[in-house]
Amino acid sequence: MRILCITLASLFAGSSQVYAQDQDSTYKKWFAGSTFYLLGNFDNVNNPAYIQVNVGYRITPKDVVSLRFKKSVYAWPIGIPFGSPSFDAAGENYPGQARILAPTLGYQRFWWKGAYTSVQALNAFEKYMDPNKKKIGNGYTLYLDFYLGYQFRFFKNRFFFEPAIGCSYWPVRTNVPESFKAVEKKWPNYFIQPGLDFGYNFNVKRKK
Repeated sequence: MRILCITLASLFAGSSQVYAQDQDSTYKKWFAGSTFYLLGNFDNVNNPAYIQVNVGYRITPKDVVSLRFKKSVYAWPIGIPFGSPSFDAAGENYPGQARILAPTLGYQRFWWKGAYTSVQALNAFEKYMDPNKKKIGNGYTLYLDFYLGYQFRFFKNRFFFEPAIGCSYWPVRTNVPESFKAVEKKWPNYFIQPGLDFGYNFNVKRKK
């Protein structure tokens, strides 16, 4: 978390080099990126082994579709609020861990300059493991993530950063082991989270 805070502070300190999305004569259609949540992999206690790759296409300067691939490991109920002391607290964790592979489809709409909203449909295929890392079952969860954020551009629109606030809600969750259900039943099937995506833009198109 300390590494993440230092990184974000550095980005905003360099805001003189940043300009918001505007209606100029060019825009870049393809992009690739990831998220600053990758910095959580430096946690030696609860390393999430987190991987995220984003690939997107701008249908218009305001309308964006994307495909994401996420992979992680988690050992605490997902419904625990972000930053809650219950996360990492004794007795709150699962009796084991879940490994997740999640292809994700998304749509993003820019409304004014860099301000945007987006929705992501995350299809999570989960493998549940006991404390000895022995498989005890497979499951599926559909996560719907909604974000409100702002895109900042760097270095002549080559790079961008999208801080956001979002809500993740899972209306479908199947085949969760009973031992895991017993831990997560007191938590809701949604949580509020920040968005911390960044990326690199390709393919400049000039308007006529």
